[in-house]
Amino acid sequence: MAVTTQPGRYTASDFQTGLFDVFNDCGTCCYGTFCYPCLGCNIASDMNECCLCGLSMSIRSVYRTKYNINGSLCNDFMVFMCCPMCATCQLKRDIDRRKQQGIF
Repeated sequence: MAVTTQPGRYTASDFQTGLFDVFNDCGTCCYGTFCYPCLGCNIASDMNECCLCGLSMSIRSVYRTKYNINGSLCNDFMVFMCCPMCATCQLKRDIDRRKQQGIF
């Protein structure tokens, strides 16, 4: 019997909040503003990575790949170079939302 369709289809999505959606979660924004390294460690802990990885472009890329989020390595690099705090807060907001949805 010939296979005519592939099982399961994954569609790419976007992050659940925008890069500058600061007011969607003021607590995370304040956390990132006043203790940026701590937020990075928190993200790394959520993803079972080394604390030093939490403030890098690579953790965003790993997360984006794991959850099939649109983007590219170049995009991840540019976002982290131009606005690292916003990128880190966006990642934490997305992690928190996925935890609430039970898909993290």
